[in-house]
Amino acid sequence: MCTEQELLDFMRETAYKPLTYKELEKHFGIEDAAEFKEFLRLLTGLEQEGKVLQTRSNRYGVPERMNLLRGRIQTHSKGFAFLIPEDKEHPDLYIHANDMKGTMNGDIVLARVSAKNENGKLEGEIVRIVKRAVTQVVGQFHNHDSFGFVEPDDKRITKDIFIRAENFKGAVTGQKVVANIITYPEGRTAAEGEIIEILGHKDDPGVDILSIIRKHGLPESFPDDVLAEAEAAPDTITEEEIAQQGRRDLRNKVIVTIDGEDAKDLDDAVNVERLPSGNLLLGVHIADVSYYVREKSKLDEEAYNRGCSVYLVDRVIPMLPHRLSNGICSLNPQVDRLTMSCEMEFEPDTMKRVRYDLFTSVIRTTERMTYTNVRKIVNEEDPEVAERYAGLVDTFKLMKEMALGLRSMRMRRGAIDFDFQESKVIVDEQGKPVDIIKRERSIAEQIIEEFMLAANETVAEHFHWLKVPFVYRIHEEPTNEKLLTFMQFASNFGYAVRGKGNTVHPRALQTLLEEIRGTKEETVLSTMLLRSMKQAKYEAESLGHFGLAADYYTHFTSPIRRYPDLIVHRVMREVLENEGALPESRFEALNARMADIASQSSERERVAVDAERDTEKLKKAEYMLDKIGEEFTGIISGVTSFGMFVELENTVEGLIRLSDMTDDYYHFHELHMALIGERSSKIYRIGDEVEIRVARVNMGDHTIDFEPLNMRPRSAERVSFVDARGGPGAGRNAARKRKKLNAAGRWVGVGGGGGSGSGERSGRGKGGSRGGKEAGREDRRGGPGAGSEERKGGAGRGTSVPAELDGGFYSSVVAGSGKRKKKPRAEAEAVSVPSAAAAPVARVTAEDGVVRESAAGKASGGKRRGPGVDMWGLPRSGNYKTIDDEADGGKSYGKRKGRGDGGARGTGKPSKPSRPSKPLVKPDASVTPQAAGDEKPRKRKKKKE
Repeated sequence: MCTEQELLDFMRETAYKPLTYKELEKHFGIEDAAEFKEFLRLLTGLEQEGKVLQTRSNRYGVPERMNLLRGRIQTHSKGFAFLIPEDKEHPDLYIHANDMKGTMNGDIVLARVSAKNENGKLEGEIVRIVKRAVTQVVGQFHNHDSFGFVEPDDKRITKDIFIRAENFKGAVTGQKVVANIITYPEGRTAAEGEIIEILGHKDDPGVDILSIIRKHGLPESFPDDVLAEAEAAPDTITEEEIAQQGRRDLRNKVIVTIDGEDAKDLDDAVNVERLPSGNLLLGVHIADVSYYVREKSKLDEEAYNRGCSVYLVDRVIPMLPHRLSNGICSLNPQVDRLTMSCEMEFEPDTMKRVRYDLFTSVIRTTERMTYTNVRKIVNEEDPEVAERYAGLVDTFKLMKEMALGLRSMRMRRGAIDFDFQESKVIVDEQGKPVDIIKRERSIAEQIIEEFMLAANETVAEHFHWLKVPFVYRIHEEPTNEKLLTFMQFASNFGYAVRGKGNTVHPRALQTLLEEIRGTKEETVLSTMLLRSMKQAKYEAESLGHFGLAADYYTHFTSPIRRYPDLIVHRVMREVLENEGALPESRFEALNARMADIASQSSERERVAVDAERDTEKLKKAEYMLDKIGEEFTGIISGVTSFGMFVELENTVEGLIRLSDMTDDYYHFHELHMALIGERSSKIYRIGDEVEIRVARVNMGDHTIDFEPLNMRPRSAERVSFVDARGGPGAGRNAARKRKKLNAAGRWVGVGGGGGSGSGERSGRGKGGSRGGKEAGREDRRGGPGAGSEERKGGAGRGTSVPAELDGGFYSSVVAGSGKRKKKPRAEAEAVSVPSAAAAPVARVTAEDGVVRESAAGKASGGKRRGPGVDMWGLPRSGNYKTIDDEADGGKSYGKRKGRGDGGARGTGKPSKPSRPSKPLVKPDASVTPQAAGDEKPRKRKKKKE
């Protein structure tokens, strides 16, 4: 009987051609009836999982040999999606909204590559849905008598769920409900569901957080069998137990825990000593959770499914029951606890590790310290606290010395240290937010961070060289494309990132962060750098950690709240008990599971992070509800094509929409991520301070809108494109005046003749999306998780042109009053410009946030516009074709006079024949076309009545 892996390997061979099940049976020599039945069951199972595909001729093969990709769908709120292939070497596949075939976010699908766009990105279409990810939907119910709809809270589910009247289960309009999906969407048919739980009215206390918990599928309580196993755990440790396991007794050492004031699951403790040789000894002792959570137990299965503890604004959803996490596994003071220990000896000057030891142990912590008290002791801020812990003062000062030395060594190595501000929302008993406070990253937090990082690296390196199955924490290098984009962006500010070939060492990036510290552009560049990074994740192979500049890294220090740490402890215990090796059978069993454990842990981590962000975003929006109309000072944290994001002192972030910036018409420059005023040359970029007023709070989307203060309205003299060129509603003389000026080769702004304008064209265009930012550190225990989802970036504001951009886009288009100096006739029409001006300039219409990029700008390939092209990339003479013409079926009428008509300038020779002339817009019934020489428009004769 062949195994699943053998069957798949056979089908992946180059010489393999699709075979029927009978041919496969013959090839593998299956003769027994029971084996044949088992073989068919295996083949059917692989087909259902999408690992094997059956052709129309009933032959079997693997999808990759049939030009199909298997992967997971990530949908966008605008309807399109990306396929994330299981083959990590294959790039992501863009799926158009029309090619979704009823798929939903998270589904496992098979897709076919159908095209490659102009940017070289792959596009595809869904061929088959292998596995559905969404089975339940949380949302707001709307009753329409004979039927109803559930409007999903998850905006990635773009269509409402249809509910028949008999499936209402008592739900009424305005309630938050959980709906089970009965049938999935197909074509224009919406998904159908039934109400299985009513959470309460959307405005009831606690329903908002409960909705987020249900939306992300977070379990609230533990099953009875899991709780029963937890209750069976002992409350104390016996001496016989310690002796039987051969644990090293460390109960006579001064070992302390350092955590937050409200922490209850204390899973790490530390001690430091200065040895007679002068070297420093660091001991990191972690609660031995694996001793109480045995493999394949109910506790282990539940911990695997949860993946990690989830820390929401008003509650914690633990990975393990409180009986363990707050009891026998918590390193409470003055009680015996079983631990896994890592002792490391360092040279005091270089902090080079010269020796280490991993072993099982028993400890008794001397004191339960808080970050606040440790900070007061080592910084000598509070003599009262120092007196209270007088016996530990020298220990904490040695810890500070050692932590700073470890950090200095890590920085020299090239680790990247992002120091972004974190916050905590304080809620009352009803769950209402009452305050938002910043989280401090004091020396006390740094002590624990550095000690945990050192232990994680030591354990990872040890087990890498043992070559046993293990779970590592990895952080891959950023892609060349994103790195190049960042380097170009940094060069605009005069900074260069050094590297060899297509690679950049993290030391070069950290050097840049140190160079910009305290400068005006610090926020800009650090944000864009974070955006360029990949996301840290778990993997069964040791691939290194780019952000930490570490060759080996794992998570060893938090087994109470992270399942990968629990697995690391389990492998450590088995290796130590078997004198540094694993039995062959055990090696194979662990090796087969590690990839799945790593993938599951990464996936559950992302769910936890998303849920934590959702609750924080929700409570921050609720906190600002009664602040509407109040004025604040904020810092621009992001600039986009539809506005700019502003972060207040309390870390609350809101959007200033382009439509609320009424003092000018702003252009979005993508390369510099800047909003630039057309007439005033005012520039908005990240890091600049702005005065705002809270305008709106949308509790449905958890978003906040700001409006800028002291915004004067735009001038009413602005003329639209159509009016300026003689369309309906414009003065004819104004249009003619513009033609004459252009023929003379002068630069005139839009509506330069001074006609009566009605503003710019409006319409829907591409907007933009903004993702959340990931913290610069993975967490307090895991060190910098230099990884980012997508983060908004931007560039800055000023009342004059920045010196570093002088001579580029800003000086040629924006500086001054919008007028452009006339160039000498002999000067070439297209002049290349530095990289700072290489990106095409998008035209932004403030009323609707539409971004339009000129066709000429795209075609020019980053060249400066010549004298024959206006600031929007349109020719100053010759034919005009705009969006209005496209709406008319591509027709245009009439022709503008200029160099294109009258021949080459100064030569008298006719120019090359051009296309038939067409005017910009269709003739209006109220305006009669006039002859070229007429001074006044012809009057229409009145009809005789």
